[in-house]
Amino acid sequence: MTGQLRARGWTASALQVHNAPGFGPKPTAILAWPMPRPLPFRATATNVNIRSADNDKERVHSEMSKSFKNAKILLLDAALEVKSTETDAQIRITSPDQLQAFLTQEEKMLKQMVGYVIKSGANALFCQKGIDDIGQYFLAKAGIYAVRRVKKSDMEKLARATGAKVVSELKSISEKDLGHAGMIEEKKLAGEAMTFVRDCKNAKAVTLLVRGGTEHVVDEIERAVQDALGDLRAVIEKSKIVAGGGAPEIEVAMKLNEYSNTLKGREQLAVQAFAKSMEIIPKTLAETAGMDPIDIIASLKSQHEKGVLWAGVNVLKGGVSDMWEQDVIEPLKVKTQAIKSASEAAEMILRIDDVIASSKKSAPAGGPGGGMPPGMGGMGDY
Repeated sequence: MTGQLRARGWTASALQVHNAPGFGPKPTAILAWPMPRPLPFRATATNVNIRSADNDKERVHSEMSKSFKNAKILLLDAALEVKSTETDAQIRITSPDQLQAFLTQEEKMLKQMVGYVIKSGANALFCQKGIDDIGQYFLAKAGIYAVRRVKKSDMEKLARATGAKVVSELKSISEKDLGHAGMIEEKKLAGEAMTFVRDCKNAKAVTLLVRGGTEHVVDEIERAVQDALGDLRAVIEKSKIVAGGGAPEIEVAMKLNEYSNTLKGREQLAVQAFAKSMEIIPKTLAETAGMDPIDIIASLKSQHEKGVLWAGVNVLKGGVSDMWEQDVIEPLKVKTQAIKSASEAAEMILRIDDVIASSKKSAPAGGPGGGMPPGMGGMGDY
């Protein structure tokens, strides 16, 4: 049941990206972010956050709210800090009044920077660069949730998820540049704070948060998720699926054997050999599951002759079942590509064999460099 829920979640995530407005003919990349290191959980868990984009950063000030709804998000590619001069410069202060004036001016500049953010109407700020401590205080006072030093790749994902634009000039910020999310919250997972941007409308990017007991488990889950998402992409692109369990292969093999009866000579042998190679998939499935491959192949052919088109190898029950009824399906694109790639590989090997065979025929009798070099006498010279 848990596996079915995960599969439904991943499918919903893929469709969320696919159905987003502005979605092109090729699917937008679906994100699968594993945790950077193992998390101390006994059981493996996979959190599917549909219509969300998560970030491994925390809020910059403790006075900022940990959770709030109806977020208006500003993505900023500029530092909320006082810029240092490009050349070496020194400021000499000779009195406390001058020091106070310097600090006051610095605070005024930071307050003006934060003012641009407040004026835009944003209540959440994701900054790709740094935020000064004084700026953090002003943002917290204004009720703005802020995250600093966000990676560029994460900024791009947030832009796709929330619809926000990445702004690089503070003075040019406007309400049109803001993105929207139903909720933003900070949560701790295994002692590490993360920011969750949830309920993004028409998100063009989503996050799958994968957790496991060890790093090896996380790697294996990530690999499985990537394979599953690749299959989903193939289904979305072609919108055609077939049953699994070797059902398509055994049906194709039977049809090829029927077709071979209409041929003669070498062509018939080639088609029969191709049909036999198609039986490798159900045969391998049976052997891997500890079943007798000969009995399984015979049973599969019997079922297909009776008209059970999707009869395949059921490795869980140890027999033959209708794979369509068992919800074992595969993208048609994966099947056709596998057959095409295998056929091309076999053709390439045969061509190499032909080249080697022809080179042997054209070689001179006695092998290369036959006979003795000139000037070499017989053994009698010694």
